Amino acid sequence: MNKSMAIKEIIPQLRTTDMESTIRFYTEKLGFEVQFNYEDFYVGLASGGRSIHVKCVDDIDPSIPYVDEGGHLHLYFETEGVAEFAERLKHKDVEIVEDVHETAWSTREIVIRDDQGHTLYFGEAL
Repeated sequence: MNKSMAIKEIIPQLRTTDMESTIRFYTEKLGFEVQFNYEDFYVGLASGGRSIHVKCVDDIDPSIPYVDEGGHLHLYFETEGVAEFAERLKHKDVEIVEDVHETAWSTREIVIRDDQGHTLYFGEAL
């Protein structure tokens, strides 16, 4: 009998060259909480019961220009209240790449960049 492994959660990892700045961005601007902080080298952040990990590195994430040029993304957050969230972000001087818009695939989304330049999408079903 072939049983599938039950995946409980998928936790993406972003890279940062400035852990303090990244923690501030995700906690103060996006509302995440620090789950753990291992020697300011590896940090777990959470919001709404979901986690991301951040690793401190010496060089800027090489995927950033690739994502920018190709219209890709680093993370997509499925959420609610995108328009209200966007207004809060604007008052916190977050870089808005694409303001609130409705898509052909029936979502309302906003696209931002974090403190390191990662492209983040926040979307809700219409």
